[in-house]
Amino acid sequence: MPVTTDEELAAVLEAETIAVVGCSRTPGKAAHDVPRYMLEHGYEVIPVNPNAEEIFGRTAYDSLADVEAEVDLVDVFRPSDEVAPIVDDAIARDDVDTVWLQLGITDDESGERVEAAGKRFVQDRCLKVEHRRLAAV
Repeated sequence: MPVTTDEELAAVLEAETIAVVGCSRTPGKAAHDVPRYMLEHGYEVIPVNPNAEEIFGRTAYDSLADVEAEVDLVDVFRPSDEVAPIVDDAIARDDVDTVWLQLGITDDESGERVEAAGKRFVQDRCLKVEHRRLAAV
């Protein structure tokens, strides 16, 4: 079952490093504004976008597999039909604790695979909204 309770969501928000797959260079887009918010609230944000060299003054990686740093949470801003290979990359990493699909993005089959790999799975929720609701001070 995907993470749904406030207690579970709060535990997910204890992550320190977030790889944002589909991170955007364009202010005003959720895929830019949500990771910027998380960065401003003390999280280490690693942009993943094969069409960008850097975002927020940070190196942007072509894929999650290319990220060498430790990653606690993978935040996905890609269409639902593009989630499965991203999940494959997340499952292949020992460091990832949670895969988070942003609001409007769902993939139940990928979620089952994430959970079978012993990781947490969140879908169809906004990381920024949940952070503001549960963790912002």
